[in-house]
Amino acid sequence: MPALSTAAWLWVPIVLWAALAQTARNAAQRSLVAQAGTLGATLARFLYGIPFAAAWVLLLHRLPATAADIPAFTSGYFGWLLLGALGQLAATAFLLAAMKQRNFVVGVAYSKTDALQVALFGSLFLRELPGAVTMVAIALATAGVIMLSLPQKGAALKGRAWTSGAAWYGLASGAGFALSAVGYRGAALQVPDSSAWLAGAWGVLLAQSIQTVLLGGWLAWRAPEALRATVTAWRISTVAGGMGAMASIGWFTAFALTTAANVRTLGMVEVVFSYLVSRRLLREKLAPVEQGGLALVVAGLLALGLRL
Repeated sequence: MPALSTAAWLWVPIVLWAALAQTARNAAQRSLVAQAGTLGATLARFLYGIPFAAAWVLLLHRLPATAADIPAFTSGYFGWLLLGALGQLAATAFLLAAMKQRNFVVGVAYSKTDALQVALFGSLFLRELPGAVTMVAIALATAGVIMLSLPQKGAALKGRAWTSGAAWYGLASGAGFALSAVGYRGAALQVPDSSAWLAGAWGVLLAQSIQTVLLGGWLAWRAPEALRATVTAWRISTVAGGMGAMASIGWFTAFALTTAANVRTLGMVEVVFSYLVSRRLLREKLAPVEQGGLALVVAGLLALGLRL
């Protein structure tokens, strides 16, 4: 990517913005689930985000600072992009399956291993091996997020819970999210002559179009009522789609600037944002295990910051 050496730090505020936007998107999606169901709310994120992504692409092509020709997309680009789009959809499906299990908390906890799996898949497929400090940051932040996923009242999850179907679904979900991050990073690397801004913008527009067609087609076949619900609840769907598009633009742009491991590790700051917003609104105190989890997440983020 052009001029990356002079703005190697730029991905940091972009990821922070993406995490904030994703926190807002999650809040909007939560209120939409009751009306459209989980998959309907997921579709709204992609479908209603397309106009925002398209507007961003058009704006970048018109601004003097970013105006350029449409990137020269290759079959390799679409291969990586499809991996990212399918990985994201599969991760969502596996996470839903984990939540349907009795020990769904375990599944959610295991899904939070995506940063570790990003480091693994990024090393295998992109030859981007994280440094020692980055791995320490990933380990600390992942441990913290898993602690935040545990039951608040100390209910013991004993026996086979940690090797149950929920656990395997959770690991599969984490793998899906990890492959998604690697796929989007790989796609960005296929257009080295485009700016990170245009690479990210086009990636969001194309990926969300693919996901809308795939998930929308599935719902039209199996759950048409969910499609109708997203149309009826168009106001909250627009909010979810708009904030989701802004978050995705941030993630995709960051993937064009730095490794997937860096992005996913710093992206864990979303957990801190979510918990702070939740506790502030609900005026609830953090349980000791939650305080410890947040402390580990912050420690991991600080370790990553020291490496920059």
